[in-house]
Amino acid sequence: MRTLLRIGICCLAMTFLLPAALLADDLLSGTWELDTAASKFDPGPVRKTDIRIYKVEGSIIHMTGKVVFADGKSINAEYTGAYDGKDYPVAGNPRVGTIAQERLDDYTAKTTTKRGGKITATSTRVISNDGKTMTITSTGTDEKGVVFHDTLVFLKRKIN
Repeated sequence: MRTLLRIGICCLAMTFLLPAALLADDLLSGTWELDTAASKFDPGPVRKTDIRIYKVEGSIIHMTGKVVFADGKSINAEYTGAYDGKDYPVAGNPRVGTIAQERLDDYTAKTTTKRGGKITATSTRVISNDGKTMTITSTGTDEKGVVFHDTLVFLKRKIN
């Protein structure tokens, strides 16, 4: 009887603790570096480097990133948001004033960015099953009105 009671208590504890443990390890969390050879920029500008650091705590996502373009110009962007489809301010990116994100599953999220209330891009972010590669496909219009179609491939460098 005692053994059955212990097994029951262990099963009950696992039922409550496992979901919390799974949510704590969001695959997005970590430092991601652009693989320029695997990425495509249509029409450009090509990025020399793009490093993004994501920290996910509960439902809150914080991203800081630095992009250096082939011409040497750079931007430092930052935002704090959530997977709730609401617009959150983005600092440092001339293409983007706000970002809204919706999580589709553990590996996939849809993103919409706006500037001045108008949509500038829609993106899909997919993280590989092993959590080591992140691919972001984006279609939109840059700050000069030029339509772009980019596929950015990032490799995870470390977990924060």
